[in-house]
Parts: sequence; structure tokens; C-alpha cells
Amino acid sequence: MAFNHLPAAMHDALEALSVKPVTHSVPMARNHRPSRPAESGGSRPSPRVVLDRLTATESRAARITHTEHLPPRAGRHAVWPHRIRPEVIRAVQDAGIEHPWAHQAEAAELALDGSSVVIATGTASGKSLAYLTPVLSTLLDGSEAANGRGATALYLAPTKALAADQRRSVRQLAAPLGNRIRPAVYDGDTPVEEREWVRQYANYVLTNPDMLHRGILPSHAKWSSFLRALRYVVIDECHTYRGVFGSHVAQVLRRLRRVCARYGADPVFLLASATAAEPALAAGRLTGLPVAEVADDASPRGELVFALWEPPLTELHGEHGAPVRRTATAETADLLTDLTVQGVRTVAFVRSRRGAELISVIAQERLAEVDRSLARRVAAYRGGYLPEERRALEQALHSGELLGLAATTALELGIDVSGLDAVVISGYPGTRASLWQQAGRAGRSGEGALAVLVARDDPLDTYLVHHPEALFRRPVESTVLDPDNPYVLAPHLCAAAAELPLTEADLSLFGPAAPGLMPQLEAAGLLRRRTGGWYWTRRERAADLTDIRGGGGNPVRIVEAGTGRLLGTVDEAASHAAVHDGAVHLHQGRTYLVTELDLKESVALVEQANPPYSTVARDTTSISVLETDVEIPWGAGRLCYGSVEVTNQVVSFLRRRLITGEVLGETKLDLPPRTLRTRAVWWTVTEDQLDAARITPEILGGALHAAEHASIGMLPLFATCDRWDIGGVSVPLHPDTLLPTVFVYDGHPGGAGFAERAFHTARAWLAATREAIASCECEAGCPSCIQSPKCGNGNDPLHKRGAVRLLTELLRGAPEASTPEDPRLEGPERGSPGRAPEPPSVGPPGT
Repeated sequence: MAFNHLPAAMHDALEALSVKPVTHSVPMARNHRPSRPAESGGSRPSPRVVLDRLTATESRAARITHTEHLPPRAGRHAVWPHRIRPEVIRAVQDAGIEHPWAHQAEAAELALDGSSVVIATGTASGKSLAYLTPVLSTLLDGSEAANGRGATALYLAPTKALAADQRRSVRQLAAPLGNRIRPAVYDGDTPVEEREWVRQYANYVLTNPDMLHRGILPSHAKWSSFLRALRYVVIDECHTYRGVFGSHVAQVLRRLRRVCARYGADPVFLLASATAAEPALAAGRLTGLPVAEVADDASPRGELVFALWEPPLTELHGEHGAPVRRTATAETADLLTDLTVQGVRTVAFVRSRRGAELISVIAQERLAEVDRSLARRVAAYRGGYLPEERRALEQALHSGELLGLAATTALELGIDVSGLDAVVISGYPGTRASLWQQAGRAGRSGEGALAVLVARDDPLDTYLVHHPEALFRRPVESTVLDPDNPYVLAPHLCAAAAELPLTEADLSLFGPAAPGLMPQLEAAGLLRRRTGGWYWTRRERAADLTDIRGGGGNPVRIVEAGTGRLLGTVDEAASHAAVHDGAVHLHQGRTYLVTELDLKESVALVEQANPPYSTVARDTTSISVLETDVEIPWGAGRLCYGSVEVTNQVVSFLRRRLITGEVLGETKLDLPPRTLRTRAVWWTVTEDQLDAARITPEILGGALHAAEHASIGMLPLFATCDRWDIGGVSVPLHPDTLLPTVFVYDGHPGGAGFAERAFHTARAWLAATREAIASCECEAGCPSCIQSPKCGNGNDPLHKRGAVRLLTELLRGAPEASTPEDPRLEGPERGSPGRAPEPPSVGPPGT
């Protein structure tokens, strides 16, 4: 049942909705038990009552654009597969879990059968237990071997904090099993004296992809006894491996499989994911293996009331007199304050560390005005805290000592927090998967819960709060990654050759682009071909060719000018926009101003400060087409996908007031241009189409520019990217197409898969873009529709009505059929000489 608060003309009733992803049908576990209803709480106010209190005033009620009600769901139990050892089942029962949910039993059964499997169920559905039971049972079997370690397992987490949390969970669960289960964390923080013990004696090693890439695989001979016995590889939170980072991790996993085969091991991969579209397909692309899918969530769920909240317009004006809304930060701080006063345990999710700190400070100040004791019951939670600080905050939230927490996504990734009544999400987190992951943090014990999404003043957030079907009627998006990107693949081929000589037979493991890259790596003197295969020829470590979380190049070090203390690093590719002179930089809750960016030395000098503003870089861009892989007629226009070269220059930065977002001023910068070879989607229109859309030469540039901005803002709804991962260019007459053209490109060398996803979903993507512009209530354009915070042209020219007419005419010619499943099949093969990258240069990896 849906409650709609839209204007009368938009008041169509919405049918019952579900967040369950559309997946291939899978057989249920063969060992079902009868259902048992979810437990219901008695003392807490219902989520509807809590929402009614928040919206008691007329001005507050007007901010709700839609309320969705997801009814409670009963759980379905099963029994554990008979091959799980009885000691493990008793340990699980000792932890208070008498019987598994049906999806847990199904996943365990597939794992024991030797099938790699992805468990894609909701937050708090017991994914960890689903993979731990077969792993622990197998490790017990291995403990009976002569060396006491006949079976091992490797656990990969995207963050060190999550790996540490999982070690604690494993130790607690496996405590009744004694020292036959020996979990250990192996990462950059592991003391040197402990590392040898981990390699020789631990049978459940918890690490991260970075350490696997740089530490374990290059030293695989030291890990030979562990790798020889490797039975399972667990990949937790696998939906986070997307874009360039996900593509790097995919190649690291292929290197792992190759080294394991050298020692006679063929491990089964067990992946845990938030609900996602086509999880088996994404997991298969990540691992390079066929993967079974368990996506029918059998765990119970309490009632969820989900409200969409749009902050009101203020009296302030932005660029060119555009209206400005109250910031999501200020609205979230107000909601956190009100919920705390009600005694409602709440987490507010914020995208930045600074935002989390700011919201907690504002809430504390306002609570102190009501009751000084309440101010101590709100805090901030973010990455960068010490483990004991995080544990103390989690415990305070568990016990009720804390009522409110402003948190970054450090809390999203599997950290155990239960007993919450409400979640406030400050700005759309970028993907529906993350949205449901965060919303699922409330009501984790089967209780009812309230979730509120507070929209930021940008096209995507504004579109979503006025189009609830985009959140509640669509499955979560597909995970986008591109392991065949030659800029990603080339350094991993070098690293693989350094680990073991590469043979012709190995190349198929690394994908179809690998054979085309080998001659170039030879020509660059990085690999040498001999009778036995290709060998790494340098003294430097091949694993140092790439930073799997970065974009290549030497990272820029961020150094405190007064002390010389190294605060951190930023990717070289991002440094112009992130740490230019005058930029505001955040580090562990402290604010710094960049006093100098030295590009020759790759150093940004900063000083601690407390400015009342944030900074946003602006850039200008030109683009040339290198190769068109595929081209589809859209009426007289064309939709294209291929390779491009982008020349970009950061030219200035804006200062925006923290609370209101008001633009305080713009400062020019003098930075050199940068070039990027990447992948893009682009569309052209003809003169006849312009005439049909009533686009005159005077407004053509503004119409194209507005459509470009809005389409960049809307793409994250269709691909798992952030608007800062992509860029765009619009040209009234492009020299390569000889037509008015709009480009949207990946902001990473070689591409990240986002433009490819845009090409596949172009009809729906551009239709949503048109709707976002047309439905915005502003007169001539604003940050909620066509203005971009990073536009190097100062959001000029822009023509809102022209963009709507132009997109309407373009979509009139769009084919009904979807685009080809893989455009690479219709154009030059990936990895061909036309698309090959420059060979990577060897340099220090950075930290």
C-alpha cells in the first residue's frame, strides 16, 4: 500500500511494492521447515506514529513527497545440510540460532557441493552465517589432517575495519570448537612478528584485495602450504567492487586462481552481496567463474515506512538568480534532533566525513537548548576512528546510551548495529543497493522501522523524490565493472608474469583483450618472451605498477606545512580538482586549507583552518573521437559508443557556505590541461530534428549544454556510479561528427563500464533525463535540474525549455528494441591496436 503526497495531477495510486530484485528463478532448499511469523515489538512507537510527529506542522508535512509502506514479512526456516559437522551446528545453536533461514541452508548446500555461489539478500538476513557454516565445517575436516591444516579459507573484505569485525564474529561463533579454527587478520596493520605465524598456522585468513595484490600473491611461495590447502574464498560485500576498483579486483582474483592452480588448489568462491540485479552475472564477471545465485530472502522483516523528503526553497539565490533549496545537511540535522527528542534510536547516513561531523555538532547544539543531557546522546561515526573508539560508539548505540548517530558509510558495510528505530539518509547514496543497505539498518531485530531519504539540491535526488517508482518499483541496478579494460589489465598481466611465467594457455583466464596486449608489453621492455612463456624483466616489483583503488600515476602526498606530517594521499588524476590551491581538505574530522599544490614534487601543502565554506572545482573539457565501436540510428540522429580522447583543465573553484550552499565567490586557477583516453557514449541530432524541436541557433548551445548536465546527473540511476565518476561535453558542431553532439564519458583511463551501461540503457536514461528537467518547478534552470556544481563555463549558456524539446525530439526516433547486449561484438575487438593503452610506467605505489 502506498501513500502519495504528490500534487493532485500526480496522485495515481501505487500498487504494493517490493525491494526484492528481479532474478533468475532458483530452486528452494530441499529441507524446508514450516514458517514462523516474525516477532513484533510492543513498547516502541510504530514508525507511522514517529513520522506523524515529525510532520506535525504544515510546513513539515509539505516536505514529504511520498510515503511507502512495506509490510512485515514472516521468515521461512529450513534445516542445515547433513554434511555440516554436528559440532558446527551446536556452536551455531549455542549462539542462539536454532534453525537456519531457507536461503542460508540453500547457500550452504551449494558451497558443500563445490559450486561457487553469491548470496544476494537483504541487510541482516544472515549472509555471514550462510557462508561460515560450510567453511567452518570444512576447516574442522582439515584439522584432522597430519599437519593440522588440511583445509584453509581466505576472506576478503573491502575495508580493514570489516575484516576485523568479521574476525571477532568468527572467534565468538567458533569458540566451542577450540583451536581447530584459527582465524587471523593479515593486512598492512599486522605486526611483522605475527605474519609468519599467520602464513604457517592460521586456517582462516582475513584480508583485503589490496593486501592480496601487493603482499600475498607476489610472495606466494611463502604462502604455499596455505594456498595448497585453500578450499574456499569468501568475498564479502561484493557489490562494492564496481567501476575501476572492481575491475582491478576482478584481475587480482584471476591471478589468485592461477597461483592456486600452481599448487593444485581449485577453491570455491562464496560471495555475499546486498540485493542486486543479476547478482550471479556480476559475481561471474568479478571471479571469472560460473556462479550460482541465492536471492530469495527467507529472513523475517518488520514493517518499514519509507518517506521521501524534499527540503523547502529558501530566499537565497544561486547562479543566474536560480532558486536554492535548504541543504540536506541542515534538514538531516533537524530530523536527527527531533528524533532524539522523541527517544527514537536513529542513524543518519551522510556521504562525507565532514557532513557527519557537522550534522552531529548542529544536533548537539540544538538538543542542548532543549535539555543539556540530550546533547551527550548524539555523536558522529566515520572512518578514521580507532577500533576501540568505534567499538565504544557501537556499544553505546546498542545499550541506548546513544540515541542518535551521524555516520558515513563506514557503518554501512556489515558492522553489527541492531535495535535502531529509524534511519535518515542525507542525499541519495548513489545506488539503490546502498539505499536499501542503509535503510535496512533500522528494524534489524524484526521490529518496525522508519526510513527517510532527504533529497539534495541536484537533478537525481529531485527526480527520485518526485518519481518514487524509480526507487520502489525497479530492481536494484546491475554492478558495473570492466575487467577487460586494457589500462587495468596490462599491469596485472605484468604482475602475473612476475608471480609465475605467463603461458599462452594462461591468457584466456585474463580475458579476450590479453593476447593483444602481450606484444606491446614486450615492446615496452616490461615482459620478455622465452620458450616457457613471458617473464617479468625489471628489478622493480610488478605489483607496484598499479594502485587498485587509484587511477594510475604517482599519488599526490598531502603534507601539513607546519609539521611536515603526512596526512594522506590523493590520486594524481584527482589532484587538480581535490587539492588545488585554496581547496578545503578534510582529514579525520579536521579541516585544512591547501596552501600550495606542487605538481613537480607531487605534494600538496595544507594548513589547519576552519573556513565557513566548502570548495568545488570547475573545469573545461574538449573531446575527440578515436574510434566508434557501434552506431545505432535514432531517427535521423545517431547513438554511438566508442573510444575518445578528453582534454580537461581545472580553471577555477567555487566557495559555498556550509549550511545554506550559497555561492560566496569564484577563484581562478592556473593549472595545466590533462588528457585522458577513455570510453564514451554520444548522440547527435540533425538540422531537421532541430527544426522539429524549434531549436534556433541562438539557443542550440544552451539546450545541448542543459541536456548534457542533466544526463550526467541522472546516469547514476542506471549505472553504479557517482556523477563525479563521469564527465560530459556538448558541442553545437563537433569536428568529428559534423553535427550537434552530446558526449558522456568515463572519468577513468580506458573506461570503467559506466558509458557502456549508459549506451545499453540510453532510451530509459534519456527519457528520465527529459522528465527530470520538465518536472522541475523552476523557471529557467536550477541545481535541481540543469545546473552543475562543477561546470567550468559557469553554467552558461543553459536553456531549460530547449533541452526538453530537444530530448523529446531525439527520443521520438529511439528504437523500441534494446541496444545490443555487448557493443564490442559489433565493432573492433577490445584490446585491438586501435584501443591499446600506453604501456604502464614503473613507479612507487604510494600508500
